[in-house]
Amino acid sequence: MSGVLDRALYALFGGHADRRRHATDRRRYRGTTASEGFDVYLARLYGASWLAFALVATFAGGLAWLTPLAATVASITDLLTPFVAAALVGALAGLLAKRGVLLAGSLHLRWVLRARRADIDRTLPSAVRYLRVLASAGSGERALFDAVAARERAYGETAVAFGTVRNKAALSGSLGQALRVVARDTPSRDALAPFLLKFREHAATGPDAVEQFLRLEARMLANRQARARTEAEGFLELLAELFVVLLVMPALVVVSVTVMSVLAPGLGAPVAIAGYVTTPRTLLVAGCGVFVLAIGAIAAALVGVFRPSGFGDHWTRSRGLGIVANAHRNPADALLVLAPLAPGLAAGFAALGVGVWDALVLAYAGVAVPVGAVAARRARADDAKDRELKDAVHAIAGHVSLGVPFADAVGRVVGDGSLDALRADTADLARRLDLPHPDIDRRTAALSAYAERVGTPLADQAIGLVAGALTAGSEVETAFDALQAEVGRLYHEKKALRSELAVYVAVGWTTALLVVGIVVAINAYVLDSFAQLSTVSTATTGLSLAPDAVQPERDRHHFYLVTQATMLSCGWFAGMASRGRYAALLHSGLLALAAFCAFRIGGFA
Repeated sequence: MSGVLDRALYALFGGHADRRRHATDRRRYRGTTASEGFDVYLARLYGASWLAFALVATFAGGLAWLTPLAATVASITDLLTPFVAAALVGALAGLLAKRGVLLAGSLHLRWVLRARRADIDRTLPSAVRYLRVLASAGSGERALFDAVAARERAYGETAVAFGTVRNKAALSGSLGQALRVVARDTPSRDALAPFLLKFREHAATGPDAVEQFLRLEARMLANRQARARTEAEGFLELLAELFVVLLVMPALVVVSVTVMSVLAPGLGAPVAIAGYVTTPRTLLVAGCGVFVLAIGAIAAALVGVFRPSGFGDHWTRSRGLGIVANAHRNPADALLVLAPLAPGLAAGFAALGVGVWDALVLAYAGVAVPVGAVAARRARADDAKDRELKDAVHAIAGHVSLGVPFADAVGRVVGDGSLDALRADTADLARRLDLPHPDIDRRTAALSAYAERVGTPLADQAIGLVAGALTAGSEVETAFDALQAEVGRLYHEKKALRSELAVYVAVGWTTALLVVGIVVAINAYVLDSFAQLSTVSTATTGLSLAPDAVQPERDRHHFYLVTQATMLSCGWFAGMASRGRYAALLHSGLLALAAFCAFRIGGFA
């Protein structure tokens, strides 16, 4: 059915692909991993745009016909009937929707390319180090690309690009031609494209030239990655400064408006909007709350983008009944189990009389805190495994360098009692290796199973390196020398990143506690004084004051809402800087509970 639809759409809109205005989109499309041709993609996009035109035009035209809008337009022009005016309104809205779909398709291609480029820039340095180890074992050029393409979990979009090289080389029979085509189409114009072209030149010279090139390229890419991280750190510093200013300001604005309403009675004048009567002061408070939440979401998203990936949460959801069984140790499963309980929690808290907004806050915290706690416990366990993995690798390498067989070296490390978090996993590796005459494939399978059991990104990258080196024919001692360098580099890089990002976690919490302190102090010492001032007689003071401008109960509720929005935003920012989205749930939930308790204890909520 989809093939018939694609052929129909291609017959209708396929000619648009040759237009000059789609030349940029065609170049971008070549950098994606889509299997369909650009003509088919564009035909589908045009079909979706015309469908949007029909739906929006019908809805907007009917709405204009049923409301006074069409009659108003017709009376203004004196040339159109209401029906024609409604049709014109619908057509205009439909054209805007059609144009929006086409623009969204173009923006989608741009977003896909940026995401692929970022992932390639992140994974290419480690992939090149892996290639250098394989090249030292005498692997051929095509075998090098096959090895990286087979490890998509560790090398992401770099592995996908190398797989494209492998496939095109198999079809054309020329590795050099495949390298040139992939270098032309890749979105990573500054990293992967020059690497592929230089690899093509050195491959024509000989294996020794390839190994020397990979050794030099690994160093250059590592330096480039370090510079990129330094630039990202500078951006995060600026983002943190803006974050503090933008989140403290709304709370101060709400306080200032409340105080100024004594002298500006217009802020409390009723205003009717869509049949709902409110006041400018209430609208301003609502706007500040929405602004704070938007700033927090944007800041958290930017932290997630510029935060070096590969060291945050990496857990995937289980399948079937495993979701419930693993909910206590897998935050992805815990979120899936607990999220449906949020509406029931909110209804239960509301029934207890805590108020609608407090019920929503407590329901959010009731889901976010347990999920975040599961993630924090799992992260601590993963950190312990990574720390012991580094020590275990060095110990095994030390035994291997003394001539001890690989399987016996692993057994000695298990038996010396130095392992705790990795004891069971390493003992399983020793059992798999302690078989009569284990061949290379069996050792590789044992190492792959070990990396799977450990389950951390560091283990996947480091253990995968030694498994690939042994498969390529490297000596065990040579492979473990490379592994020591790789696991040490990855572990220290992880520790340095955690130390750097701890500053932004502190910024999020400090900002939140600062806002809570300011608002609680104003509720305790300022609000009642201004309430008394607003009731002073005009004849006594000579000032024109609004007697009900300050209502402590109402204004404290406004302060509380803006404060809780600030707590959520600060928690999202701090959590994303700490470990990722599950940590963001934990930090925001804890801050929301802290604000709830502070206002309840102080009697301000």
